[in-house]
Amino acid sequence: MLALSKTNQLVIGIILAALVITTRGHHFASINYLPSASLAVFFLAGLYLRPVLVFPALLALCAGLDYAAITVGGVSSFCVTPAYGFLLPAYGVMWLAGRWFAKRYSFSSAAILPLVASVSIAAAFSELFSSGGFYFFGGRYADPTLAVFGERLMKYFPHQLETLGFWLGIALVVHVAFAFASGANRAKV
Repeated sequence: MLALSKTNQLVIGIILAALVITTRGHHFASINYLPSASLAVFFLAGLYLRPVLVFPALLALCAGLDYAAITVGGVSSFCVTPAYGFLLPAYGVMWLAGRWFAKRYSFSSAAILPLVASVSIAAAFSELFSSGGFYFFGGRYADPTLAVFGERLMKYFPHQLETLGFWLGIALVVHVAFAFASGANRAKV
């Protein structure tokens, strides 16, 4: 099981919030438009941060950034429809997957299968909620069908997985580096 001190959780929480702020929909990012880290951040928050209030706080941060981008930043409101509420279960699935994996975590190769399974399953459900909600309930498409949704899923889901893999890959490298560094520090004591 993964257990971090409150100080470490606070630092990680600040880093995750900063990551959302800098990557969410290109609202503020100028570093060649980094891909959105939102899905990965919700998974990582579930993995590393124990307080349940982190989830609604991250939701509020995302909604606040979207609101600011549309009202102040001149970003299009095309994606803000009645289906916007489907982001709650989409992000919730990722957060719950992180919490599930945290209970099964071990710093060994035995953790790889549960990690890949939890991320893959959560990403698939998250995509169904977010894209499916937007397509079927967003009011932007006349006469939505399962066949067309399937085509859209095949078109957009691989990019979503690529982005999620990018951010989680970076998180994995950082996690391993800190694990080795803290292990090396304990060996010196």
